[in-house]
Amino acid sequence: MPSATNSAQPGFQFFNVIGGKSRSAEEVHQVVDPRTEENLWDVPVATAKDLDDAVEAGLTAFKSWRKSTNADRRDLLLAVRQNMLDNVDELSTILMKETGKSRLMAQVEVERAAFHFEYYADVQLEDEVQFEDADIKIIATHAPYGVIAAISPWNFPLILSAVKIASALATGNCVIIKPSPFTPYTIMKACEFAQSVVPPGVYQVLNGGADLGEQLTLHPGISHISFTGTTNVGKRIMQNASKTLKKVLLELAGNDAAIICEDVDLAEVVPKVAGGCLFHAGQVCVASKRIYVHDSIYDRFLEMLKEEIKKYAITEDPMAPAVFSPLSNKVNYDRCMGIIEDCKKNNYNIVAGGETLSDKKGFWIAPTIVSKPPEDSFLVAEEQFGPVIPLLSWTDEADVIARSNLDNAGLGASVYTPDLTRAQRIAKQLESGTVWINMSERPHHAGWFAGQKLSGVGGEMGKQGLLSYCHTQSIQIAK
Repeated sequence: MPSATNSAQPGFQFFNVIGGKSRSAEEVHQVVDPRTEENLWDVPVATAKDLDDAVEAGLTAFKSWRKSTNADRRDLLLAVRQNMLDNVDELSTILMKETGKSRLMAQVEVERAAFHFEYYADVQLEDEVQFEDADIKIIATHAPYGVIAAISPWNFPLILSAVKIASALATGNCVIIKPSPFTPYTIMKACEFAQSVVPPGVYQVLNGGADLGEQLTLHPGISHISFTGTTNVGKRIMQNASKTLKKVLLELAGNDAAIICEDVDLAEVVPKVAGGCLFHAGQVCVASKRIYVHDSIYDRFLEMLKEEIKKYAITEDPMAPAVFSPLSNKVNYDRCMGIIEDCKKNNYNIVAGGETLSDKKGFWIAPTIVSKPPEDSFLVAEEQFGPVIPLLSWTDEADVIARSNLDNAGLGASVYTPDLTRAQRIAKQLESGTVWINMSERPHHAGWFAGQKLSGVGGEMGKQGLLSYCHTQSIQIAK
Protein backbone atom coordinates (compact mmCIF):
# COMPACT_ATOMS: atom_id res chain seq x y z
CA MET A 1 0.00 0.00 0.00
CA PRO A 2 1.30 3.53 -0.73
CA SER A 3 2.73 5.02 2.45
CA ALA A 4 1.87 8.29 4.13
CA THR A 5 4.08 11.34 4.54
CA ASN A 6 3.43 14.79 5.93
CA SER A 7 3.12 16.52 2.55
CA ALA A 8 -0.45 15.69 1.58
CA GLN A 9 -2.23 18.25 -0.56
CA PRO A 10 -4.91 20.36 1.12
CA GLY A 11 -8.44 20.76 -0.13
CA PHE A 12 -10.24 17.42 0.37
CA GLN A 13 -10.95 15.06 3.26
CA PHE A 14 -11.76 11.39 2.83
CA PHE A 15 -13.53 8.89 5.05
CA ASN A 16 -14.62 5.32 5.24
CA VAL A 17 -18.42 5.23 5.19
CA ILE A 18 -20.04 2.82 7.67
CA GLY A 19 -23.74 2.70 8.45
CA GLY A 20 -24.35 5.99 6.67
CA LYS A 21 -21.70 7.87 8.66
CA SER A 22 -18.20 9.04 7.79
CA ARG A 23 -15.42 7.49 9.85
CA SER A 24 -11.74 8.37 10.02
CA ALA A 25 -8.91 6.13 11.21
CA GLU A 26 -5.63 6.36 13.06
CA GLU A 27 -3.70 4.88 10.15
CA VAL A 28 -3.67 6.79 6.86
CA HIS A 29 -1.87 6.53 3.57
CA GLN A 30 -1.44 8.71 0.49
CA VAL A 31 -1.45 8.12 -3.24
CA VAL A 32 1.00 9.66 -5.71
CA ASP A 33 -0.22 11.77 -8.64
CA PRO A 34 0.99 9.82 -11.71
CA ARG A 35 1.63 13.05 -13.66
CA THR A 36 3.66 14.92 -11.05
CA GLU A 37 4.79 12.22 -8.57
CA GLU A 38 3.50 14.48 -5.79
CA ASN A 39 1.72 13.05 -2.78
CA LEU A 40 -2.02 13.57 -2.73
CA TRP A 41 -4.38 13.47 0.27
CA ASP A 42 -4.48 11.43 3.45
CA VAL A 43 -6.94 8.57 3.25
CA PRO A 44 -7.97 6.44 6.24
CA VAL A 45 -7.17 2.73 6.35
CA ALA A 46 -10.05 0.62 7.65
CA THR A 47 -9.49 -1.67 10.63
CA ALA A 48 -10.91 -5.12 11.34
CA LYS A 49 -13.45 -3.44 13.63
CA ASP A 50 -14.46 -1.09 10.82
CA LEU A 51 -15.11 -4.14 8.67
CA ASP A 52 -17.15 -5.86 11.38
CA ASP A 53 -19.19 -2.69 11.91
CA ALA A 54 -19.79 -2.31 8.16
CA VAL A 55 -20.93 -5.91 7.80
CA GLU A 56 -23.25 -5.54 10.79
CA ALA A 57 -24.69 -2.32 9.33
CA GLY A 58 -25.15 -4.04 5.99
CA LEU A 59 -26.90 -7.06 7.50
CA THR A 60 -29.21 -4.75 9.47
CA ALA A 61 -30.05 -2.70 6.39
CA PHE A 62 -30.57 -5.87 4.34
CA LYS A 63 -33.53 -6.91 6.48
CA SER A 64 -35.60 -4.11 4.98
CA TRP A 65 -33.78 -3.42 1.69
CA ARG A 66 -34.25 -7.02 0.52
CA LYS A 67 -38.03 -6.40 0.62
CA SER A 68 -37.78 -3.40 -1.70
CA THR A 69 -39.67 -3.52 -4.98
CA ASN A 70 -38.20 -2.95 -8.40
CA ALA A 71 -39.82 0.49 -8.29
CA ASP A 72 -38.05 1.26 -4.99
CA ARG A 73 -34.74 0.15 -6.44
CA ARG A 74 -35.29 2.14 -9.60
CA ASP A 75 -35.86 5.29 -7.56
CA LEU A 76 -32.70 4.68 -5.54
CA LEU A 77 -30.55 3.99 -8.60
CA LEU A 78 -31.74 7.17 -10.30
CA ALA A 79 -31.09 9.14 -7.12
CA VAL A 80 -27.51 7.85 -6.94
CA ARG A 81 -27.05 8.66 -10.62
CA GLN A 82 -28.23 12.24 -10.13
CA ASN A 83 -26.14 12.65 -7.00
CA MET A 84 -23.05 11.63 -8.97
CA LEU A 85 -23.84 14.04 -11.80
CA ASP A 86 -24.52 16.86 -9.34
CA ASN A 87 -20.96 16.38 -8.06
CA VAL A 88 -19.28 15.70 -11.41
CA ASP A 89 -16.82 18.60 -11.15
CA GLU A 90 -15.46 17.60 -7.75
CA LEU A 91 -15.35 13.91 -8.60
CA SER A 92 -13.59 14.60 -11.92
CA THR A 93 -10.99 16.78 -10.19
CA ILE A 94 -10.18 14.02 -7.72
CA LEU A 95 -10.21 11.29 -10.36
CA MET A 96 -7.79 13.05 -12.69
CA LYS A 97 -5.32 13.54 -9.85
CA GLU A 98 -5.29 9.93 -8.64
CA THR A 99 -5.33 8.22 -12.05
CA GLY A 100 -3.30 10.64 -14.21
CA LYS A 101 -6.15 10.95 -16.70
CA SER A 102 -6.89 14.16 -18.51
CA ARG A 103 -9.79 16.30 -17.35
CA LEU A 104 -11.78 15.11 -20.36
CA MET A 105 -11.24 11.42 -19.59
CA ALA A 106 -11.97 11.91 -15.89
CA GLN A 107 -15.24 13.69 -16.60
CA VAL A 108 -16.27 11.03 -19.12
CA GLU A 109 -15.57 8.33 -16.54
CA VAL A 110 -17.77 10.02 -13.94
CA GLU A 111 -20.58 10.43 -16.46
CA ARG A 112 -20.30 6.83 -17.68
CA ALA A 113 -20.26 5.58 -14.09
CA ALA A 114 -23.46 7.51 -13.44
CA PHE A 115 -24.97 6.02 -16.57
CA HIS A 116 -24.68 2.48 -15.19
CA PHE A 117 -27.09 3.43 -12.41
CA GLU A 118 -29.48 4.81 -15.02
CA TYR A 119 -29.18 1.67 -17.13
CA TYR A 120 -30.02 -0.68 -14.28
CA ALA A 121 -32.89 1.52 -13.18
CA ASP A 122 -34.75 0.24 -16.25
CA VAL A 123 -33.13 -3.17 -16.77
CA GLN A 124 -34.22 -5.32 -13.85
CA LEU A 125 -35.16 -8.93 -13.23
CA GLU A 126 -38.82 -9.88 -13.17
CA ASP A 127 -40.53 -13.06 -12.00
CA GLU A 128 -40.90 -15.47 -14.92
CA VAL A 129 -43.25 -18.38 -15.47
CA GLN A 130 -40.96 -21.18 -16.61
CA PHE A 131 -43.52 -23.92 -17.00
CA GLU A 132 -47.24 -24.45 -16.56
CA ASP A 133 -49.66 -27.30 -17.25
CA ALA A 134 -52.81 -28.64 -15.70
CA ASP A 135 -50.97 -29.89 -12.60
CA ILE A 136 -48.27 -27.31 -11.77
CA LYS A 137 -47.06 -23.77 -12.30
CA ILE A 138 -43.33 -23.05 -11.91
CA ILE A 139 -42.15 -19.48 -11.32
CA ALA A 140 -38.54 -18.30 -11.26
CA THR A 141 -37.95 -15.43 -8.88
CA HIS A 142 -34.71 -13.78 -7.87
CA ALA A 143 -33.57 -13.37 -4.27
CA PRO A 144 -30.63 -11.16 -3.23
CA TYR A 145 -27.57 -12.70 -1.59
CA GLY A 146 -27.17 -10.29 1.32
CA VAL A 147 -24.04 -8.20 1.86
CA ILE A 148 -21.80 -8.16 -1.21
CA ALA A 149 -18.13 -7.19 -1.07
CA ALA A 150 -17.06 -5.47 -4.28
CA ILE A 151 -13.32 -5.14 -4.86
CA SER A 152 -12.46 -2.82 -7.73
CA PRO A 153 -9.25 -2.06 -9.69
CA TRP A 154 -7.30 1.13 -10.27
CA ASN A 155 -7.47 1.63 -14.05
CA PHE A 156 -11.13 2.77 -14.27
CA PRO A 157 -11.92 2.95 -10.57
CA LEU A 158 -15.27 4.70 -10.74
CA ILE A 159 -16.78 2.95 -13.77
CA LEU A 160 -15.77 -0.53 -12.65
CA SER A 161 -17.04 0.14 -9.13
CA ALA A 162 -20.31 1.55 -10.46
CA VAL A 163 -21.04 -1.65 -12.41
CA LYS A 164 -20.77 -3.67 -9.20
CA ILE A 165 -22.60 -1.20 -6.95
CA ALA A 166 -25.50 -0.66 -9.36
CA SER A 167 -25.86 -4.41 -9.98
CA ALA A 168 -25.90 -5.12 -6.24
CA LEU A 169 -28.47 -2.42 -5.47
CA ALA A 170 -30.68 -3.33 -8.44
CA THR A 171 -31.02 -6.88 -7.10
CA GLY A 172 -31.78 -5.89 -3.49
CA ASN A 173 -28.35 -6.48 -1.96
CA CYS A 174 -26.31 -4.26 0.29
CA VAL A 175 -22.77 -3.55 -0.88
CA ILE A 176 -19.39 -2.73 0.64
CA ILE A 177 -16.98 -1.40 -1.96
CA LYS A 178 -13.23 -1.69 -1.44
CA PRO A 179 -11.30 0.45 -3.92
CA SER A 180 -7.75 -0.24 -4.97
CA PRO A 181 -5.30 1.42 -2.55
CA PHE A 182 -3.79 3.09 -5.65
CA THR A 183 -7.08 4.89 -6.42
CA PRO A 184 -9.22 5.17 -3.28
CA TYR A 185 -10.27 8.80 -3.40
CA THR A 186 -13.02 9.13 -6.00
CA ILE A 187 -14.95 6.07 -4.87
CA MET A 188 -14.79 7.14 -1.24
CA LYS A 189 -16.02 10.62 -2.08
CA ALA A 190 -18.80 9.28 -4.33
CA CYS A 191 -20.00 6.97 -1.55
CA GLU A 192 -19.87 9.82 0.96
CA PHE A 193 -21.99 12.01 -1.34
CA ALA A 194 -24.46 9.17 -1.95
CA GLN A 195 -25.34 8.84 1.74
CA SER A 196 -27.77 11.71 1.27
CA VAL A 197 -29.95 9.48 -0.94
CA VAL A 198 -29.38 5.87 0.24
CA PRO A 199 -30.54 4.18 3.47
CA PRO A 200 -27.74 3.69 6.06
CA GLY A 201 -25.81 0.48 5.53
CA VAL A 202 -27.02 -0.18 1.98
CA TYR A 203 -23.95 1.30 0.25
CA GLN A 204 -20.69 1.55 2.21
CA VAL A 205 -16.98 1.98 1.45
CA LEU A 206 -13.84 0.74 3.20
CA ASN A 207 -10.31 1.61 2.12
CA GLY A 208 -7.38 -0.70 2.61
CA GLY A 209 -4.85 -2.95 0.99
CA ALA A 210 -4.40 -6.70 0.64
CA ASP A 211 -5.03 -7.30 4.36
CA LEU A 212 -8.49 -5.78 4.14
CA GLY A 213 -9.20 -7.71 0.96
CA GLU A 214 -8.24 -10.93 2.71
CA GLN A 215 -10.55 -10.13 5.62
CA LEU A 216 -13.44 -9.37 3.27
CA THR A 217 -13.10 -12.71 1.49
CA LEU A 218 -13.05 -14.62 4.79
CA HIS A 219 -15.74 -12.70 6.70
CA PRO A 220 -18.72 -14.97 7.47
CA GLY A 221 -21.20 -12.09 7.20
CA ILE A 222 -20.40 -11.47 3.52
CA SER A 223 -22.26 -13.67 1.05
CA HIS A 224 -20.69 -12.77 -2.30
CA ILE A 225 -17.41 -11.38 -3.63
CA SER A 226 -17.30 -9.41 -6.88
CA PHE A 227 -13.69 -8.83 -7.89
CA THR A 228 -11.92 -7.28 -10.86
CA GLY A 229 -8.14 -7.67 -10.93
CA THR A 230 -5.29 -10.10 -11.49
CA THR A 231 -5.57 -13.84 -11.97
CA ASN A 232 -3.32 -14.66 -9.01
CA VAL A 233 -5.44 -12.59 -6.62
CA GLY A 234 -8.59 -14.11 -8.13
CA LYS A 235 -7.30 -17.59 -7.32
CA ARG A 236 -6.65 -16.51 -3.74
CA ILE A 237 -10.16 -15.08 -3.43
CA MET A 238 -11.73 -18.29 -4.73
CA GLN A 239 -9.68 -20.28 -2.25
CA ASN A 240 -10.78 -18.07 0.66
CA ALA A 241 -14.41 -17.97 -0.47
CA SER A 242 -14.58 -21.77 -0.49
CA LYS A 243 -14.21 -21.80 3.31
CA THR A 244 -17.68 -20.29 3.73
CA LEU A 245 -19.04 -21.21 0.28
CA LYS A 246 -19.31 -17.58 -0.74
CA LYS A 247 -20.42 -16.93 -4.29
CA VAL A 248 -17.70 -15.32 -6.41
CA LEU A 249 -17.59 -13.22 -9.56
CA LEU A 250 -14.02 -12.90 -10.83
CA GLU A 251 -13.16 -10.68 -13.81
CA LEU A 252 -9.47 -11.36 -14.27
CA ALA A 253 -6.62 -10.46 -16.57
CA GLY A 254 -6.71 -10.81 -20.35
CA ASN A 255 -3.99 -10.93 -22.99
CA ASP A 256 -6.24 -9.94 -25.89
CA ALA A 257 -5.33 -10.84 -29.46
CA ALA A 258 -6.34 -8.68 -32.43
CA ILE A 259 -6.40 -10.53 -35.76
CA ILE A 260 -6.11 -8.32 -38.86
CA CYS A 261 -6.97 -10.06 -42.13
CA GLU A 262 -5.42 -9.28 -45.51
CA ASP A 263 -8.60 -7.73 -46.97
CA VAL A 264 -8.98 -4.80 -44.56
CA ASP A 265 -8.95 -1.12 -45.43
CA LEU A 266 -5.76 -0.06 -43.65
CA ALA A 267 -6.73 3.61 -43.51
CA GLU A 268 -9.79 2.60 -41.52
CA VAL A 269 -8.36 -0.21 -39.42
CA VAL A 270 -4.96 1.10 -38.30
CA PRO A 271 -6.46 3.98 -36.25
CA LYS A 272 -8.90 1.56 -34.60
CA VAL A 273 -6.12 -0.84 -33.66
CA ALA A 274 -3.96 1.99 -32.33
CA GLY A 275 -6.85 3.13 -30.16
CA GLY A 276 -7.39 -0.40 -28.93
CA CYS A 277 -3.73 -0.58 -27.90
CA LEU A 278 -3.12 2.90 -26.51
CA PHE A 279 -6.32 4.26 -24.97
CA HIS A 280 -5.38 5.16 -21.37
CA ALA A 281 -1.84 4.00 -22.23
CA GLY A 282 -3.04 0.43 -22.73
CA GLN A 283 -4.28 0.20 -19.13
CA VAL A 284 -7.55 -1.43 -20.13
CA CYS A 285 -8.47 -5.00 -19.23
CA VAL A 286 -9.51 -5.71 -22.83
CA ALA A 287 -6.93 -3.55 -24.60
CA SER A 288 -5.45 -5.05 -27.76
CA LYS A 289 -2.28 -6.59 -26.37
CA ARG A 290 -1.09 -8.85 -29.23
CA ILE A 291 -1.56 -7.66 -32.81
CA TYR A 292 -1.53 -10.38 -35.49
CA VAL A 293 -1.34 -8.84 -38.98
CA HIS A 294 -1.54 -10.89 -42.15
CA ASP A 295 1.92 -11.17 -43.64
CA SER A 296 0.86 -9.74 -47.03
CA ILE A 297 -0.01 -6.36 -45.45
CA TYR A 298 2.39 -6.44 -42.50
CA ASP A 299 4.95 -3.91 -43.76
CA ARG A 300 2.33 -1.35 -44.81
CA PHE A 301 0.43 -1.83 -41.55
CA LEU A 302 3.63 -1.28 -39.55
CA GLU A 303 4.53 1.95 -41.35
CA MET A 304 1.02 3.32 -40.93
CA LEU A 305 0.93 2.32 -37.25
CA LYS A 306 4.23 4.11 -36.62
CA GLU A 307 2.61 7.29 -37.97
CA GLU A 308 -0.66 6.74 -36.12
CA ILE A 309 0.92 6.40 -32.68
CA LYS A 310 2.30 9.93 -33.02
CA LYS A 311 -1.25 11.07 -32.26
CA TYR A 312 -0.75 9.53 -28.81
CA ALA A 313 2.12 11.81 -27.91
CA ILE A 314 2.68 12.65 -24.26
CA THR A 315 0.50 15.60 -23.23
CA GLU A 316 1.62 16.82 -19.83
CA ASP A 317 -1.17 19.39 -19.48
CA PRO A 318 -4.08 17.52 -17.80
CA MET A 319 -6.55 20.06 -19.15
CA ALA A 320 -5.74 19.14 -22.75
CA PRO A 321 -8.36 16.75 -24.22
CA ALA A 322 -6.04 13.73 -24.40
CA VAL A 323 -6.89 10.01 -24.20
CA PHE A 324 -3.27 8.95 -23.63
CA SER A 325 -2.16 8.90 -19.99
CA PRO A 326 0.84 8.18 -17.82
CA LEU A 327 1.00 4.79 -16.18
CA SER A 328 -1.29 5.03 -13.18
CA ASN A 329 1.20 3.95 -10.51
CA LYS A 330 4.88 3.23 -9.97
CA VAL A 331 4.32 -0.52 -9.74
CA ASN A 332 2.80 -0.73 -13.20
CA TYR A 333 5.36 1.72 -14.60
CA ASP A 334 8.26 -0.38 -13.32
CA ARG A 335 6.67 -3.54 -14.70
CA CYS A 336 6.24 -2.05 -18.17
CA MET A 337 9.75 -0.61 -18.19
CA GLY A 338 10.97 -4.07 -17.24
CA ILE A 339 9.22 -5.49 -20.31
CA ILE A 340 10.93 -2.92 -22.54
CA GLU A 341 14.30 -3.68 -20.96
CA ASP A 342 13.69 -7.39 -21.56
CA CYS A 343 13.06 -6.61 -25.24
CA LYS A 344 16.30 -4.63 -25.44
CA LYS A 345 18.28 -7.33 -23.65
CA ASN A 346 17.04 -9.92 -26.13
CA ASN A 347 17.64 -7.63 -29.15
CA TYR A 348 14.02 -7.61 -30.24
CA ASN A 349 13.25 -5.12 -33.00
CA ILE A 350 11.90 -1.98 -31.27
CA VAL A 351 10.79 0.14 -34.23
CA ALA A 352 9.18 3.01 -32.29
CA GLY A 353 9.46 4.31 -28.73
CA GLY A 354 11.31 2.34 -26.09
CA GLU A 355 13.33 5.26 -24.80
CA THR A 356 13.60 6.31 -21.15
CA LEU A 357 11.96 9.68 -20.49
CA SER A 358 14.24 10.80 -17.67
CA ASP A 359 13.57 14.47 -18.43
CA LYS A 360 9.87 14.22 -17.51
CA LYS A 361 8.07 14.01 -14.20
CA GLY A 362 5.46 11.33 -13.92
CA PHE A 363 5.12 7.70 -14.94
CA TRP A 364 5.18 8.26 -18.70
CA ILE A 365 6.11 5.64 -21.28
CA ALA A 366 6.02 6.68 -24.93
CA PRO A 367 4.00 4.46 -27.29
CA THR A 368 6.31 1.61 -28.26
CA ILE A 369 6.14 -0.93 -31.10
CA VAL A 370 8.11 -4.17 -31.13
CA SER A 371 8.16 -5.90 -34.53
CA LYS A 372 7.85 -9.68 -34.59
CA PRO A 373 9.04 -10.60 -31.10
CA PRO A 374 9.12 -14.36 -30.41
CA GLU A 375 5.81 -15.96 -29.48
CA ASP A 376 7.30 -17.13 -26.16
CA SER A 377 8.73 -13.70 -25.25
CA PHE A 378 7.48 -12.09 -22.05
CA LEU A 379 5.91 -9.27 -24.09
CA VAL A 380 3.73 -11.69 -26.06
CA ALA A 381 3.11 -14.42 -23.49
CA GLU A 382 2.09 -12.08 -20.65
CA GLU A 383 -0.28 -9.12 -20.43
CA GLN A 384 1.79 -5.92 -20.55
CA PHE A 385 -0.96 -3.50 -19.41
CA GLY A 386 0.90 -0.58 -20.91
CA PRO A 387 1.69 1.18 -24.21
CA VAL A 388 4.02 -1.52 -25.59
CA ILE A 389 2.67 -3.15 -28.76
CA PRO A 390 3.93 -6.51 -30.05
CA LEU A 391 3.22 -6.62 -33.78
CA LEU A 392 3.25 -10.17 -35.15
CA SER A 393 2.49 -11.68 -38.56
CA TRP A 394 0.45 -14.65 -39.76
CA THR A 395 -0.44 -16.45 -42.98
CA ASP A 396 -2.58 -19.45 -41.95
CA GLU A 397 -5.97 -18.86 -40.32
CA ALA A 398 -5.94 -21.99 -38.17
CA ASP A 399 -2.44 -21.14 -36.96
CA VAL A 400 -3.26 -17.59 -35.90
CA ILE A 401 -6.36 -18.79 -34.05
CA ALA A 402 -4.25 -21.34 -32.17
CA ARG A 403 -1.65 -18.68 -31.33
CA SER A 404 -4.39 -16.35 -30.11
CA ASN A 405 -5.91 -18.90 -27.72
CA LEU A 406 -3.52 -18.66 -24.79
CA ASP A 407 -4.77 -19.76 -21.37
CA ASN A 408 -4.39 -16.19 -20.09
CA ALA A 409 -6.21 -14.70 -23.09
CA GLY A 410 -9.80 -15.57 -22.26
CA LEU A 411 -11.26 -12.11 -21.66
CA GLY A 412 -11.50 -10.48 -25.09
CA ALA A 413 -10.29 -10.50 -28.68
CA SER A 414 -10.94 -8.64 -31.92
CA VAL A 415 -11.14 -9.57 -35.59
CA TYR A 416 -10.84 -7.17 -38.53
CA THR A 417 -12.16 -8.13 -41.97
CA PRO A 418 -14.98 -6.82 -44.17
CA ASP A 419 -16.04 -10.45 -44.73
CA LEU A 420 -18.50 -10.82 -41.83
CA THR A 421 -19.04 -14.51 -42.45
CA ARG A 422 -15.31 -15.07 -42.11
CA ALA A 423 -15.12 -12.73 -39.11
CA GLN A 424 -17.79 -14.66 -37.22
CA ARG A 425 -16.23 -17.99 -38.14
CA ILE A 426 -12.93 -16.84 -36.62
CA ALA A 427 -14.66 -15.25 -33.62
CA LYS A 428 -16.45 -18.46 -32.69
CA GLN A 429 -13.11 -20.28 -32.56
CA LEU A 430 -11.52 -17.72 -30.23
CA GLU A 431 -11.64 -18.80 -26.59
CA SER A 432 -12.61 -15.38 -25.26
CA GLY A 433 -15.59 -14.10 -23.35
CA THR A 434 -16.15 -11.27 -25.83
CA VAL A 435 -15.00 -10.86 -29.42
CA TRP A 436 -15.28 -7.50 -31.17
CA ILE A 437 -15.55 -7.43 -34.97
CA ASN A 438 -14.19 -4.44 -36.90
CA MET A 439 -13.90 -2.34 -33.74
CA SER A 440 -11.49 -1.97 -30.88
CA GLU A 441 -12.35 -3.62 -27.60
CA ARG A 442 -14.80 -1.60 -25.49
CA PRO A 443 -17.17 -3.36 -23.09
CA HIS A 444 -20.80 -2.32 -23.64
CA HIS A 445 -23.14 -1.80 -20.71
CA ALA A 446 -25.81 -4.00 -22.35
CA GLY A 447 -23.48 -6.90 -23.19
CA TRP A 448 -22.67 -9.79 -20.85
CA PHE A 449 -19.00 -9.48 -19.93
CA ALA A 450 -17.15 -12.54 -18.68
CA GLY A 451 -13.81 -14.27 -19.03
CA GLN A 452 -12.95 -17.82 -20.01
CA LYS A 453 -10.07 -19.99 -18.77
CA LEU A 454 -7.68 -17.96 -16.56
CA SER A 455 -9.61 -14.75 -17.26
CA GLY A 456 -12.43 -15.30 -14.85
CA VAL A 457 -15.41 -16.99 -13.25
CA GLY A 458 -18.91 -15.65 -13.85
CA GLY A 459 -19.62 -12.26 -15.37
CA GLU A 460 -21.55 -9.01 -15.18
CA MET A 461 -23.16 -6.26 -17.26
CA GLY A 462 -26.27 -6.52 -19.37
CA LYS A 463 -29.47 -8.02 -17.99
CA GLN A 464 -27.76 -11.40 -17.69
CA GLY A 465 -25.18 -9.79 -15.41
CA LEU A 466 -27.83 -9.23 -12.73
CA LEU A 467 -28.15 -13.00 -12.34
CA SER A 468 -24.61 -12.99 -10.92
CA TYR A 469 -25.85 -10.91 -7.99
CA CYS A 470 -28.79 -13.05 -6.83
CA HIS A 471 -30.14 -16.54 -6.32
CA THR A 472 -32.71 -17.82 -8.77
CA GLN A 473 -35.46 -19.38 -6.65
CA SER A 474 -37.92 -21.85 -8.13
CA ILE A 475 -41.48 -21.59 -6.77
CA GLN A 476 -43.59 -24.58 -7.75
CA ILE A 477 -47.33 -24.31 -7.23
CA ALA A 478 -49.73 -27.24 -7.35
CA LYS A 479 -52.89 -26.61 -9.32
